[in-house]
Amino acid sequence: MKALDRAHVFHSWSAQGLIDPLAVAGAEGSYFWDYDGRRYLDFTSGLVFTNIGYQHPKVVAAIQEQAGKLSTFAPAFAVEPRSEAARLIAERTPGDLDKIFFTNGGAEAIENAVRMARLHTGRPKILAAYRSYHGGTQTAINVTGDPRRWPSDTGTAGVVHFWAPFLYRSPFHATTEAEECARALRHLEDTVLFEGPGTIAAIVLETIPGTAGIMVPPPGYLAGVREICDRHGIVFVLDEVMTGFGRTGKWFAAEHFDVVPDLLTFAKGVNSGYVPLGGVAISAEIAATFENRPYPGGLTYSGHPLACAAAVATIRVMAEEDVVARAAAIGEHVLGPGLRELAERHPSVGEVRGTGVFWALDLVRDRETREPLVPYNPAPADNAAMASFAAGCKAAGLWPFVNMNRTHVVPPCTISEAEAKEGLEALDAALSAADAYVVTG
Repeated sequence: MKALDRAHVFHSWSAQGLIDPLAVAGAEGSYFWDYDGRRYLDFTSGLVFTNIGYQHPKVVAAIQEQAGKLSTFAPAFAVEPRSEAARLIAERTPGDLDKIFFTNGGAEAIENAVRMARLHTGRPKILAAYRSYHGGTQTAINVTGDPRRWPSDTGTAGVVHFWAPFLYRSPFHATTEAEECARALRHLEDTVLFEGPGTIAAIVLETIPGTAGIMVPPPGYLAGVREICDRHGIVFVLDEVMTGFGRTGKWFAAEHFDVVPDLLTFAKGVNSGYVPLGGVAISAEIAATFENRPYPGGLTYSGHPLACAAAVATIRVMAEEDVVARAAAIGEHVLGPGLRELAERHPSVGEVRGTGVFWALDLVRDRETREPLVPYNPAPADNAAMASFAAGCKAAGLWPFVNMNRTHVVPPCTISEAEAKEGLEALDAALSAADAYVVTG
């Protein structure tokens, strides 16, 4: 099987000749295993999408049942799983985001949210943060702020990037969250004014940035962005592809900040990734723009019956098993305290940040200077410290999420207390490898 992969599968974000994919034989709950029977506790949730774990029997059964009734149908028709999935999602989104446009994933959700914003406002520009990731398709990758944008950056995509708040590595020389919030909002306001408010269609933000580092925004920041958008007639788009459906201990992370965007994108956790699905939740005002004017966008598999049946089953499971509250509790009582204890013991841990089952350890060479353990966007030759840490995790039976100088702790929302503690023990052992690279004296 692995030989076939190497012969024929072209992997994303990879130099094909330099990778050695693990051959996975199966998965269940919070674990997966290889063909030698070696089992790993998955602290990545796949790519932060298996919110209810692998192979939940109720979701598997729902997919099987739907395949027996109506395995596929064109999106122009009303079919039961699509309508029911839209209803269940709309019941949980904040405010009046009651219309749901379905896509196949998060990048397509961003593509369509941006298109809707531009058509609704008649303006061309999009503002987005540098520390962000919004997807790999053409518009979404240009909206993205991290280095994965660079090879595909056209420079003419109408995207302007700005600095969002991040106190630990503040671009504003702030010393408190209140200072960081005020200065970040002033910077955004200045960017809007100098770009021209009448040229800006939307401000796009991850509610809590994910791949870029899980930086929880300071109190008042998102409300401040909402106010700037309202004052200038700009559409406010929140990307909840990673944070949605329980990941942060709320159905959507926007609930933590008491803000309602005009458009909200989702994917991943909506059906735990069992069948590809994403979408845009649309406010009443923007939906009205297309009441008598055709929306010029669509997808062959928009609202695919199997994907929507999986979403219906997933949302029902989450309600029945109180998964959102469980995620909040495991973060408050196990992961948060446990990670902070690791920081006390390991000099390589510069900062712990997160909520729910959405955490990051910022690893450093020097706590005083906060120099990252590896450089920003490191070449392989400069990544030895993080590679050593990742190898230590895997040796301890933990599959880690590693990005630049960080490891993210993003297990399924259904992870048990015992499993979470098992993962913390593995991190404890692996961080010793990172400690070896810390500057001493």
